[in-house]
Amino acid sequence: MTTTTTKNQKPAVQNQNQGALQPAETQQLSMSERFTNTVLKEFGSNVAGAIQVTDYQRQLIQGYFISIDRALKMAEEARIRKNDNNKDHKYDNNLPVTWNNVNLNDLALDVVHYAKMGLDMMQDNHLFPIPYKNNKTNKYDVTLMPGYNGIQYIAEKYAVEKPLAVTIELVYSTDTFKPIKKSKDNKVESYIFEINNPFDRGNIVGGFGYIEYEDPVKNKLIIMTRRDIEKRKPAYASAEFWGGTTKVWENGRQVEKESDGWFEEMCLKTIKREVYSAKHIPRDPKKIDDNYQYMKMREARYAELEAQAEIADHANAIIIDTTPTEEPKQLQSPQVEPETGEIIEQPSAPPARNASAAAQSQQSIFEGPNF
Repeated sequence: MTTTTTKNQKPAVQNQNQGALQPAETQQLSMSERFTNTVLKEFGSNVAGAIQVTDYQRQLIQGYFISIDRALKMAEEARIRKNDNNKDHKYDNNLPVTWNNVNLNDLALDVVHYAKMGLDMMQDNHLFPIPYKNNKTNKYDVTLMPGYNGIQYIAEKYAVEKPLAVTIELVYSTDTFKPIKKSKDNKVESYIFEINNPFDRGNIVGGFGYIEYEDPVKNKLIIMTRRDIEKRKPAYASAEFWGGTTKVWENGRQVEKESDGWFEEMCLKTIKREVYSAKHIPRDPKKIDDNYQYMKMREARYAELEAQAEIADHANAIIIDTTPTEEPKQLQSPQVEPETGEIIEQPSAPPARNASAAAQSQQSIFEGPNF
């Protein structure tokens, strides 16, 4: 057994035979357990009676803490960096992105409802946190949004009939796509799709989704033109994700730059949202529960936050981008829905920050939540 000690660090004891947890891992586990207990207590104070969760749901909530904690730390680092690069400090965001500045009341309700639905934030593209600064409350609202796999999971869980398979594809200008619609002579809806030039497919012209059931007669083909896709793009769509012209600061002045963004990813995400919607995969009224109803209510609230944030962006607000440097499939946006976490501050004019304030806020984010 060996023991090592560094400055400002508790002794790290590792059992070479058993591989015991290091202090940082143990501390995070303890924090996640405290977060879970705080969430359940907060939830219980907002609903009638105590809330009962299964061991699996408790495990999901602990996973939520780890992901949200990571997003907040990334956001705090970005907040400081953006403030330092901000030419006009009246637009600085002086509210540290820490757990103590999070609207825990609303977050507790979200966390319990989504955990009871079974959404897992530790799985790829299942569920991800997006923190928004709420200037009315001077707190950060952490919105939880389902990703690609989360949308599919919800659709299948609450469907009248779970599909056997769902195929979703983008169609490019060099591809061959022919829909075979249902008619008096054709009982099964289908399609022909061929990729003629896989290494240079041309421009995106649209996309489709094909839902297959045990009874082929029920199969359904959903077609979206490029115009259909772009109609669903937010009015103030971020060039970082949809491509286009974006403004950046260089050498103390704002300049315009062209960005390719993640246009293909955004198109694919838009088609998936359409295909897995209740319009095409009907929900079973007998399966609809309070958690599903709550999620639909929060989606409406999320759309409102998105609109406010995008307008703030175009009003010279400060955008704190916490996009992780991982695989592109992690990138989504509200309708931007970055399957990242993105904080967008609405305009305000607080006093200019100073170096000591920056140092304090940088330190505070790593001190852990005050649960």
